[in-house]
Amino acid sequence: MEQLLVRTKAGGEQIEASPLEHATVDIEPGVSLHYVVAGSGPRTVVLLHGFPQTWWAWRHTMPQLVAAGFRVVAPDYRGAGHSSKPLSGYDKRTMASDIHRLLHEHLQLAEPVALVGHDFGLMVAYAYTQSYRDDVTHLVAVDAPLPGTAIFDQLRANPRNWQFSFHNVRDLPEFLVSGKEREYLQWFFNFRMSNPAAITDADFQAYLTAYTMPGAMRAAFELYRAFDQDTKDNRGFIAANGKLAIPVLTAVGETSPTAPLVRGMIEEVASATTVLAVAGAGHWIAEENPHAFAAGLIEFLGQDQ
Repeated sequence: MEQLLVRTKAGGEQIEASPLEHATVDIEPGVSLHYVVAGSGPRTVVLLHGFPQTWWAWRHTMPQLVAAGFRVVAPDYRGAGHSSKPLSGYDKRTMASDIHRLLHEHLQLAEPVALVGHDFGLMVAYAYTQSYRDDVTHLVAVDAPLPGTAIFDQLRANPRNWQFSFHNVRDLPEFLVSGKEREYLQWFFNFRMSNPAAITDADFQAYLTAYTMPGAMRAAFELYRAFDQDTKDNRGFIAANGKLAIPVLTAVGETSPTAPLVRGMIEEVASATTVLAVAGAGHWIAEENPHAFAAGLIEFLGQDQ
């Protein structure tokens, strides 16, 4: 059984290594999800990564959650890591259904979970929370955009966010990026990073290996190509259900230029929101300042219990 590395807190206290259990399950014909489980606490926290990452983005967060008494599930969502890369199903409502089936049909969870989503993972987590409102206790949005909000429409139309349009083009991004995945992915990490030491060469290699697998970059671009459907679905959720009433935490890096916009997007869809500003972090919060992020996350998850 794999062990996560021991992490040292700022005050010198050590967090014990957390045994990890890896597994892959069939969600539907032709689609399987790889996931990692750690801990055995009575409450479950589900961690959903973004692009261009995998479950490995939570390597520092998982042992701290386990030490605080939580069970943690970190999947590779559809199209990423060691999960299947089908041709379709990248709208976030379908991806949320994947996670729901993983948790309830395969892991046999009976109690509601707390959802933590970074980047695209937040889009999936939000669709999950709106689709299965009785199955979620807390939602954590980690520096992430959200289709269906007015602010997202502004972001998508801004030429500075060129990747929204470029990745939406059919076939061309795959052709141009092929063979240049290292340079392309490195740009994405560097562009919004405050702490360059946060993602080591070995960490980056793990991500690069994942995204040079057959179909991986195509699957990543399909996440963007589903934005129109995501927008339609999320606006439908609000029209039918209204804003989320559960506690919602918005974690933003203090150096992230989009932090105010992220806060505004979450306020459009949730009533009870709290902001966690993480010092020394840009977009990759759980990796750039893992201890401050985990401390704020654990404090938030202890609320209303």
